Amino acid sequence: MRGVDYYELLGVGSDATPVEIKSAYRTLARSMHPDVGGSDGAFRLLQEAYETLTDPVRRASYDSARRRPVEAETAPSRRPRRPGGTRRPGRDFGEDPDYVPRMPRVRLDDLGWWDSVDPQARVQYLPVLGPDRMPTFALVGAWSLLLLAGMAVELNAVLMATWLGLLISSGVVIVVLLRRHIGAHREHRMFTAEFGNQRIFGLPDIQHERAQLLTAELCAKYLIRLPGVRVFHGLTWPDSVFEDVHHAVLCGRRLVLVESKSWLPGHYTTDEKGSLWRNGHPFRGGVTRLNEGVANFEALLPEVEVRGAVLIYPSRAGEITTVEQPDEQVVPMTPAQFVKDIGHWLAQDPVTVDRDVFTTVLDQLVD
Repeated sequence: MRGVDYYELLGVGSDATPVEIKSAYRTLARSMHPDVGGSDGAFRLLQEAYETLTDPVRRASYDSARRRPVEAETAPSRRPRRPGGTRRPGRDFGEDPDYVPRMPRVRLDDLGWWDSVDPQARVQYLPVLGPDRMPTFALVGAWSLLLLAGMAVELNAVLMATWLGLLISSGVVIVVLLRRHIGAHREHRMFTAEFGNQRIFGLPDIQHERAQLLTAELCAKYLIRLPGVRVFHGLTWPDSVFEDVHHAVLCGRRLVLVESKSWLPGHYTTDEKGSLWRNGHPFRGGVTRLNEGVANFEALLPEVEVRGAVLIYPSRAGEITTVEQPDEQVVPMTPAQFVKDIGHWLAQDPVTVDRDVFTTVLDQLVD
């Protein structure tokens, strides 16, 4: 049984008819088959559930084994006690309060963007502060030539007045441009001194959910390879004082908002309305407000591409599966898929830090 309830996996009741089971299997197979982006393990498990529940003998045996944990709950004296007097869970279904999800192993060979990024590349800060250097240097060169030319020849009074006027006016322009360059350099130096060496903001503390801590570790282990990435933990929506977004990853003008969830194993997708589905049925086991969060940050940062990712960790032993949905703005993802897909998306511009966008996102950090 692998810790997975076959009825729950298929989304049918324990009294479902073979016709209902077959219909549920066909619906799920369309989205879970490896040819359409599903995983081999999840599809094999789906087939195993279908074959078991459509075989009368195997189904009877399965139902008998499935009922044993429930019957055991009526006989607490037979169940072993844990230290401190608490009993072990008497069922293998539903969330397991003792289950601790672990950091997934991500194979670097599966990350197409990993080797294309130079983690030591110099960060490019935008927008460019101060005037463009080349016109300023050209103006300084022209002013120098004008000065030398006027000093090398003898000028009458009219030409002398013209020469001095050009020299003084161009000199004033050069002084203004040089002052702007100095101011821009000072501002850039202050910004990099305060934020240049910091990549992660608002580190989660030990009181946060395990899923949030795992996502924080995931970002620090993999996405920080991109020199322009800045990671934020705990953001508010505009005009809010609560933690409305668990995490945000910013690189250049691309921003991904992340919610970390601990939900039951299963196959998660979204429909055209952005609603979550699990195992081919509307998901009722949890909620996400990420669609609203994306809309809020799009309004706050209209020049930025904003996406949302719901990272799902299992709340008991079992497998979480998802499919790629490139056309959807908010999608459920496994942690490994998040590193692969979001890393590839951010790696399109891996070395840019937009100061204005960065400071706007930083202002939304929970105090």
